[in-house]
Amino acid sequence: MGIEDLKLTLCPSTPNCVSTQAKNKEHFIEPIKTQNSQLHVKESLLKILGKLNNAKIIETKDNYIRTEFSSKLFGFVDDVEFYFPDTKSNTTTIHMRSASRLGHSDFGVNRKRIEEIRSRFKQ
Repeated sequence: MGIEDLKLTLCPSTPNCVSTQAKNKEHFIEPIKTQNSQLHVKESLLKILGKLNNAKIIETKDNYIRTEFSSKLFGFVDDVEFYFPDTKSNTTTIHMRSASRLGHSDFGVNRKRIEEIRSRFKQ
């Protein structure tokens, strides 16, 4: 996990991962684009994550947040990352990756989680 060559880690071939930087349709999810500064983006994401059930913030940097989500029933852990790189334009792009640590399918949980975060961010 983390940032390498200005990108989040690629999704594995299993269907239990989504990423804004994925090259294939199965794993791709749209990034969030906003007119807010990196600082505002970071503060907003931390506030949203703090309100979500089973979320644990693991790491924060200037332009990166890593979070773990645990499932209620079995305690499976999903890793969720947010990367909002420096830009010369007025738009900040929030790249996201959500992936299950174990198993093959996640029944769409990672995609739903990112869409919920997107929805809360736009409110």
